[in-house]
Amino acid sequence: MSSPLTTSSDLAAVAAALREHDRFLLTTHENPDGDALGSLLAAKLMLDALGKDSVMFLSGQAPLPAEYSFMSLDELCREPPDDVETRVLFALDCANESRLGEGEAVLARAPLVLNVDHHHDNSRFGRINVVAADASSTGEIVRDLAELLGVALTPELAEAIYIALVTDTGRFQYANTTPKALRLAAELVEAGADVHRVFQSIYESVQLAKLKLLARALERAKVYEGGRLVVSHLVKTDFAEVGAAEPYSEGIIDFLRAVEGADMAALIREPPAPGRPARRISLRSSSDELDVSVIARASGDGGGHRQAAGFSSPLEIPEIVEFIRTEFTKASAARVA
Repeated sequence: MSSPLTTSSDLAAVAAALREHDRFLLTTHENPDGDALGSLLAAKLMLDALGKDSVMFLSGQAPLPAEYSFMSLDELCREPPDDVETRVLFALDCANESRLGEGEAVLARAPLVLNVDHHHDNSRFGRINVVAADASSTGEIVRDLAELLGVALTPELAEAIYIALVTDTGRFQYANTTPKALRLAAELVEAGADVHRVFQSIYESVQLAKLKLLARALERAKVYEGGRLVVSHLVKTDFAEVGAAEPYSEGIIDFLRAVEGADMAALIREPPAPGRPARRISLRSSSDELDVSVIARASGDGGGHRQAAGFSSPLEIPEIVEFIRTEFTKASAARVA
């Protein structure tokens, strides 16, 4: 692979690489959310329209979140293909190499790495990097790329981008809901994105096991620092006892963030899959002034957005809570200063 120091922030450079090459391996971060899956599928549809040979790949064996089962992801591979060395790696919505999971090993085998993302702390691990921190979602950047390449918005492509957009803006409620994002939503609906189907599938098809998991997290929630910090946790046995897979914990933290007076929420969870001892921690802030990605990076194994970030830790839950409290106090003081 070429030196990662040779980089470009020009979307035109990515477009040129997509035109020049014919074989691609598309990937995103493990434990994918709507932006990751929507951007991945949108990139696949875009390359199909260009007549390119592309394969979608996601590291790990954890099932995809059930709310995205309506998406056309049947061709998604969970193991990298044997011909990685002949395919350009196109990473979407992935802030750093470690978030590729086992797919990180693929980086060294790919002849060229394209890195398209909107996380402001992206590590620029590609040879060509487009990191648009002001974009509402990676899906928004894929739309810009499709337009640059002259790829028409079909209903399928529009809906994949819409899924990325609507989920990463919290149904157009988060601070990243820009005028451009709202104009893009209108364009996608006009192109055939089925808003009602997306809403019902993602937000109104909740598994009972997920609600039971949510109940356990809410029951354990504790407030610290005068109510400005809310922390809860889930242990391995919780998943087994309620019949929930790991992706069922997605979205629980948003209920914690909604607590009155909370500036930040944290959810600590133990992955139920065997052989994965590290606990995963999600962080959310209620204000763009409190940058939780700083807290995630302080752990040595994390990052993300200013208002949504995460990290992994081998520490015990009480130790993680103390770390979060300490770093939250530092981040709050820095905000005041």
